[in-house]
Amino acid sequence: MKSLIWNPWHGCKKYSEGCAHCYVYRRDAAVGRDAAQVTRTKDFNWPMRRRRDGAFSLPDGAHVYACMTSDFFLPEADPWRAEAWACIRARPEVSFSIITKRISRMEECLPPDWGEGYENVEIGLTCENQRRAEERMDIFLRLPIRSRFVICEPLLGPVDLAKWLDARIGEVVAGGESGPGAREMRYEWVLALREQCRRAGVGFHFKQTGANFVKDGRRFCIERALQMPQAKKAGIDIPPVSTPSLGGNNKAEQSKQEEPS
Repeated sequence: MKSLIWNPWHGCKKYSEGCAHCYVYRRDAAVGRDAAQVTRTKDFNWPMRRRRDGAFSLPDGAHVYACMTSDFFLPEADPWRAEAWACIRARPEVSFSIITKRISRMEECLPPDWGEGYENVEIGLTCENQRRAEERMDIFLRLPIRSRFVICEPLLGPVDLAKWLDARIGEVVAGGESGPGAREMRYEWVLALREQCRRAGVGFHFKQTGANFVKDGRRFCIERALQMPQAKKAGIDIPPVSTPSLGGNNKAEQSKQEEPS
């Protein structure tokens, strides 16, 4: 089943270097909307909606990426988050992936019954450069999370994750930046991450090249439609050692769904 996207709220505040060319801001600006204004969406209760026949609109067995046009742990969403957690808790047969830069806020935003983590929730941490990896990874690994992955996208420089990579992390995803003014991503940065994952026995997924891709000393301006196929053509993915219970640990489906930052 193809992964789905659920945006209970929309809009975000730029937070770190990876946010500079945020696709949400770019898309909203194109229609005269201010992406810095955070609003609850009409799809807030989508996981709980039922069709006329009584079945859930979001089917059992679905895999859902939550909050892809915002951040689940955004302070402005504090008034709504408990209700969103309740939706997630009420649908244990649906798996949810939550990607965040704000891992430092996660602990204070957890529901009272979180325990070691909901079995149907995985958390993905964004580390776009070494500075943010150093800032976020220790926190990420201390938190009670059943399933985790790391996203180095947009990858803005070489990132060394070696000291954190172990069986607690299902996969590392790497990708470049798309859109106007995209910052460069170098293939050697991708290969270095892959080698770190290989040595640690952690899965690796090269998601997309980005628009400004440098390989073997040559710079390539790659159109949007070709960025993911070119990454796939490289053939450097490493599958996770074991098959996780959550569908989101295979980011091939995410590659089809998520517009890169």
